[in-house]
Amino acid sequence: MNIIISNASPEPIYRQISEQIKALIINNELSAGDLLPSIRSMARDLRVSVITTKRAYEVLEEEGFIDSVQGKGCFVSHRNKELLKEIRLKTFEDLLLQVIDEGRKLNLTLEDIFSAIRELNKEEV
Repeated sequence: MNIIISNASPEPIYRQISEQIKALIINNELSAGDLLPSIRSMARDLRVSVITTKRAYEVLEEEGFIDSVQGKGCFVSHRNKELLKEIRLKTFEDLLLQVIDEGRKLNLTLEDIFSAIRELNKEEV
């Protein structure tokens, strides 16, 4: 797992960790049932406090992204498939809004944008 911590970021370190793990789950780089590194090993690898890592894992558990099993560790949750789908759909919609905004800046019509999408889709098939 590749987590990057920025000391220059205004975002707290525990939040940087939890957001990056959440992104890995949302992007299917971590799957339901996958075991996360232990709190101690994650803290050691990132060179942060165990308390900071524990807080990141607590946030993920509160948000339903991971489950903690006493004596076994933390696992990616099975229960949030619909939540993950909603989050991915929201991300998709945000990207579409960016495309529309860029199209407007170029004075493209909606049909021009659709046409470009259809063309790009042909290339992918």
